[in-house]
Parts: sequence; C-alpha cells; structure tokens
Amino acid sequence: MESVIQLLEEMEEILDGCRAVPFSNKVSVDKEELYDIISEIRMKLPNELKQSKWVIEERNKILIDAQKEADEILKNAEERMARMVDDNEVTKRAYEQAAAIVDSAKKTSKEMRLGAMEYAEEVLAQAESRLKELKAVVYSESIKTDDYFAQTLNVLSENIQELRMGK
Repeated sequence: MESVIQLLEEMEEILDGCRAVPFSNKVSVDKEELYDIISEIRMKLPNELKQSKWVIEERNKILIDAQKEADEILKNAEERMARMVDDNEVTKRAYEQAAAIVDSAKKTSKEMRLGAMEYAEEVLAQAESRLKELKAVVYSESIKTDDYFAQTLNVLSENIQELRMGK
C-alpha cells in the first residue's frame, strides 16, 4: 500500500518523464494519470489522520494507567503506614518511607505523563509536517498545470492569428 509521500514521489517521476513541449520549458502530461494519483492521495490522508487520532488515544490510555499506578502506590503506602503505627520509632520510619514512596510515585507518574505527551506531540508534528508538504506540492503542481494550459492556449491563439493573417 502506497503512502502519501510515495504517491507524491510517483507524481514527480511522471512529471520528470514527460515529453517537453518544443521551444519551451513546459511538458505534456497525462492529466488522467495525475488525477488518479491525486485521488489516491485524498483517500490516504484520512488514514494518516486516523493514525494520529490513535496516537492521541494511546497517550491518554498511558496517562490514565500512570495515574492508576500512582493511586495504587499511594494506597499501598497508606496501608503500610497504618500497620506500623504501634511503635514510635517504627512509625517514624514508616512516615519517612511513605514520603519517599509518595515522592517516587509522583516522580514516576510525572515522567510517564511527560513521556507520553512528548511522544504524542512528536507524532502529531510529523503528521502536520507531512500535510504541509503535501499541500505545497499539490499547490505547486496546480500552478504549473494552470500555467501550462494558459501557455498552450496562448500558442494556439497565436497560431490561429497567424493563419488568419496569412490568408
């Protein structure tokens, strides 16, 4: 299955392989072939957008799991502290250990959350970059096609004028 980037490369190869129009830097292209590739690109874009949505959903699942794990660690620490309340020294140590566990859980939770956010941001930035590239290529090719047709029409008009003058 071809990606959008591969389809754009295929479009470039078609343009590179086209015959040149004599006395100009323009080329003759098979319009239907380019329209077919543009149609395929339009069909593939929604898939890439779905992949971006999936990444966001996965990031949210990771964040939820991290929060659950942090809650479980906190709950376990509280239960452990409650069991150690019998003795003053034991209680003091328990408070210290509980604080360390809570700090560790908070730190781990924060790291997991930040990592998931960075990953999601990176994937979304790549998708945005690909879409911008595609937009620029399609816009550029559209302008080139428009210029080609305008120049061809001008040449035809000039030829008609020359024929009429020659009568």
